[in-house]
Amino acid sequence: MLLIYNRPGFVEELTEDERTALFGEVDAIMKELQESGELVGGQALVDPSEARTVRGGASAAAPPVVTDGPYLEAKEHLAGYITVDCETLDRAVEIASRWPDVRFGGYMEVRGIMGESGTEM
Repeated sequence: MLLIYNRPGFVEELTEDERTALFGEVDAIMKELQESGELVGGQALVDPSEARTVRGGASAAAPPVVTDGPYLEAKEHLAGYITVDCETLDRAVEIASRWPDVRFGGYMEVRGIMGESGTEM
């Protein structure tokens, strides 16, 4: 799974031409992955301000605490994900390295999905 983290507001800082180019790059990568059969799925996520975080209470007996948004101590937020079926970890890293958000202060996390047989990728 390729987890997409980006810097909030970076898209709004781009000109219309830059946004068009950025989304064009994403579309091209997605088309390539679809044509190669590597694309399993993926989705963008709504803005973190619409999220809710559920944390355990102060003790095991206390009810969970729900707060607005993730409000993490980070400059990036999880913006979406892409699930790919690649032959190697190196191929997944190569795809993540081409994701345009990385150029604008974001990053991609490449993680295997744990299947019924264990943690192998």
